[in-house]
Amino acid sequence: MPVWTQIAVALIALAHFWFLVLEMFLWDKPQGMKTFNNTPDFAAQTKVMAGNQGLYNGFLATGLLWALFPIGLPGASQPLATFFLLCVITAGVYGAATVSRRILWVQAVPAFVALLLVWLA
Repeated sequence: MPVWTQIAVALIALAHFWFLVLEMFLWDKPQGMKTFNNTPDFAAQTKVMAGNQGLYNGFLATGLLWALFPIGLPGASQPLATFFLLCVITAGVYGAATVSRRILWVQAVPAFVALLLVWLA
């Protein structure tokens, strides 16, 4: 994979690690509540659910890093990156349809750009 493609995939992975931190550790803290426009009461009620969402974001990020470093799996970068980027896009489209259109621009569109770079490489 060319370096620009690797950077794009790595940026998507970093974003999802950040989502993990926001959802698992900062959900009921000021930064998390501001990011997700939550009230303290709602954040307290949904903290466990948000932690679960954060865990899934961590799995996506780890999968994307695996695509960048597929040790022992020569030639696996493109299929791994494709799978995990499609997962990110799917989650982003679903989130945009059910929660906020902003998710489309924050999550799905950047992953789609990275996917294009993966396939153009």
